[in-house]
Amino acid sequence: MEDIEVTVQAVRDVGGGTVALELTAPEGFDALPGQFVLLRAVPDDEELARHYTLSSPTVDETFEITVGIDPDGDLSPWLADREPGDAVRIDGPFGRISYEGDGDVVAVAGGPGVGPAVAIAEAARANDRDAVVVYQDDDHAHLERLEALERDGATVEVLDGDRNEALRGAVEEHLEAGRVYVFGFSDFVTFVADAIEDAGGDPDEALIENFG
Repeated sequence: MEDIEVTVQAVRDVGGGTVALELTAPEGFDALPGQFVLLRAVPDDEELARHYTLSSPTVDETFEITVGIDPDGDLSPWLADREPGDAVRIDGPFGRISYEGDGDVVAVAGGPGVGPAVAIAEAARANDRDAVVVYQDDDHAHLERLEALERDGATVEVLDGDRNEALRGAVEEHLEAGRVYVFGFSDFVTFVADAIEDAGGDPDEALIENFG
């Protein structure tokens, strides 16, 4: 799909200087957890476009993206101020990384990568598959959903941003628990890829989304 208008249904504060935008799913929008959209908006009469990975396990009537708010950013504060009924435009979905409900998962997330990690874990549990989430950040988001996942039987490890050795240990501990998905910025995903290799795994077999 290209340049499709979608309506904001809700904007929720999910902690950690982060909001979740719930958007209407246009007819024929067939996206899987792990894929992303290109969102277009026109704050201050200038069109801006950014990629956002889906943070909802389904896209039946609505879908969700998770947006970390940069107070000095040109788009994220504007998105955080949207209200129900406002409109943005999207292209997509895009991306080869997705979860189709056919196996156990280990989702390793840094920063805004928690959105797709939670979505994939929720989709796995909805299909009676095992799920592990390892999440590292300085200021955590989506804690309510992570707690709900844990109550539903998922394994969840929430780590502070400076606990790299704990992150390395969690990757090693859970490496064989399912298909590994990794979401985050470049330094984070590089660290996790190295941790996978150090633990005897093959980082090329992991599905890694580098946010840049």
